[in-house]
Amino acid sequence: MSAESELIKLYSQRILALAADIPLTERLDAPDATAKRRAPLCGSNVTVDLTVSDGRITDFGQDVKACALGQAAAAVVGANVIGRSRDEILRARDELKAMLKENGPPPSPPFDGLAVLEPARDYKNRHASIMLALEATLEAFDAARETACA
Repeated sequence: MSAESELIKLYSQRILALAADIPLTERLDAPDATAKRRAPLCGSNVTVDLTVSDGRITDFGQDVKACALGQAAAAVVGANVIGRSRDEILRARDELKAMLKENGPPPSPPFDGLAVLEPARDYKNRHASIMLALEATLEAFDAARETACA
């Protein structure tokens, strides 16, 4: 398969549609925590604000400045993050990483929409951007827990 057809496959219509319609892109006025993650290789970055109550995300906002793959991942995260526990975010992050780096299966529900990013397995330079939304969410969740315990 040619490099051009591989890129067409990578940037599928579904990925581009997700990238064009990222939910929860308004930053929160009074978050419990904020985290910003950056992919040094490509310069993509995601900032996440969230509030947590009873161990679950109750409100979420994200500012996404990333390639279409990072945007698509942020769209799936944004569509499914409300009501999730830290363990669910951690599992999704670990499953996405395994899918990309170890040819593992796609993440389990509710983050199974990340399966659309399976073609990016062969593009290691894109992995960091794809991981940003879940990594920032997990970092913000941990910061919110630390603040609550202080």
